[in-house]
Amino acid sequence: MRLPAWLGQHLAALRALLVFTVLLGLAYPLVMVGVGTIPGLHGRAEGSLVENASGQTVGSRLIGQAFTDADGNPIPRYFQSRPSAAGDGYDPTSTAASNLGPEDVIDTADRQSLLTQVCARSVAVGELEGVDGSRPYCTTDGVGAVLAVFHRDGLTGPITRVVSVNQTGTPFIATYQGVPVQSAQVGVDYVAEGGLIVPIRGDAPAKPAVPADAVTASGSGLDPHISTAYAQLQAARVARERATDVAAVRRLIDEHTDGRALGFMGEPAVNVLQLNLALDREFPR
Repeated sequence: MRLPAWLGQHLAALRALLVFTVLLGLAYPLVMVGVGTIPGLHGRAEGSLVENASGQTVGSRLIGQAFTDADGNPIPRYFQSRPSAAGDGYDPTSTAASNLGPEDVIDTADRQSLLTQVCARSVAVGELEGVDGSRPYCTTDGVGAVLAVFHRDGLTGPITRVVSVNQTGTPFIATYQGVPVQSAQVGVDYVAEGGLIVPIRGDAPAKPAVPADAVTASGSGLDPHISTAYAQLQAARVARERATDVAAVRRLIDEHTDGRALGFMGEPAVNVLQLNLALDREFPR
């Protein structure tokens, strides 16, 4: 007895469902679990966890973390990670970037612009490391150096008014093209009023002493690495706090520097957690 065509099609679909459920829902996961138990792969399958000298799990070599005190201040004896936009910082359940771009230069009442965030971080890192924290388009006190310039005829004609849009106090420059610079008023949208936004570069060096990764977050907010330049910048402070020689700290930096992926992609980078654990082992305070 031949089954109706529609019933035969449904039975064939059911058989395919059962076969693929067994293969992909049972067999494949079990094979992957088995592969994860192979020596050399087990640690990665478990999350690449890292232990301290006491055998306590303190994190993963794949996920960064902050080395700050309860008030959010950097702990001087440790290398510092780059900023993070993941939740309150390095939250693996909220991995994200700030989604702010290079044109985000105007502060608002409820949020600092990306430019001001970068400027403030650069000043803070400069103070911590004892170097010049100045950057192009930043004021000396760590605010985006941005003016709203008003022309008589909209975008043309003589300048009639200039406002330092990110400063409610004394403007970072007194005049712009002969026109006195005014301080901003909270809540006023100077772009909507017709102001032309003009960032001012200032006299900061073309290559700032503070590296870019010290003042910007990664795309995931979880990057466990910093550049070798940022690590070397911190070496003198860490050596001083650990009462050891800078050369010894730099040796540890070299030992914990990961090379380029596949030998040619990206730049060498330093895993901050592993470097700090090595510091605690060799130079305990």
